[in-house]
Amino acid sequence: MRVIVRALFGATLVAGGMATLAATAQAITIPVACSENALVAAVNLANTTSAADTLVLAGGCTYNLTSAHGGLTDGLPVITTPIEMIGPATITRTSLLPFRIAEVSSTGSLTLTTSVALTNGSAVGDGGAILNHGAVTLTNSSLTGNTATLNGGGLANADTPSGTAPAATFTRSPVADNSALLNGGGIYNGTRGTLTTTGVSGSPLFITGNTSAQGGGIAAVNSTATTLTQTAINTNHALLTAGGVYRQGGTMTTTNTPITANTPNNCVGSVPAVPNCTG
Repeated sequence: MRVIVRALFGATLVAGGMATLAATAQAITIPVACSENALVAAVNLANTTSAADTLVLAGGCTYNLTSAHGGLTDGLPVITTPIEMIGPATITRTSLLPFRIAEVSSTGSLTLTTSVALTNGSAVGDGGAILNHGAVTLTNSSLTGNTATLNGGGLANADTPSGTAPAATFTRSPVADNSALLNGGGIYNGTRGTLTTTGVSGSPLFITGNTSAQGGGIAAVNSTATTLTQTAINTNHALLTAGGVYRQGGTMTTTNTPITANTPNNCVGSVPAVPNCTG
């Protein structure tokens, strides 16, 4: 029998994935056994509290999502509160049905820490691995091998004309081999979104092997800010233009960020131009 422990004053034991719990403002820590049901139950439990909760994933586990648990489109329940997942672990879709791995609502945040990999998500729409309406932070984690029929094969900061603007931060977290049919094979930073990517000197954050129609690596369309530091964007591909980075409006800053060996070009077609990008 699977057991989840609420680590707080007046702890509650939850067995079998079913529980009736009073909402609490205190943070909880949840060890997550290596099974799909355990992970889904843990996310549901964490969503019952407005505090920042921590899911400690089973070390080295691959969580196979065999069906969607957030409506028809999301593998995990929609994340509506602050949740951190600590690895090392992999969360992957193993169903023939298409669904992304995770969606973050405007009230939620998702933090992936210590080698959490999201793979094989398949969105009908934006965000193959993650569709973000709130806040997403990856530290030493990764998005690989995900697909979207619209924007953001790895992650999409959703177009948000008003209300909470989505924000995504990647630190030493590669984005590789994802694809989207429209913009941003790796990452799409949409209307009013903010995107920050950061590597370290001598060990950049790699965005590589991604494909889309425009912006094979990254596409930023009418976003508030895109800040790329120590980020190597290479060997991505676009069917139309800007195999590396596509920019349409918004503020963009690149620092020690080589954009090279992308096809059919690196950033051509961007308006205004991508800083420090040639070819």
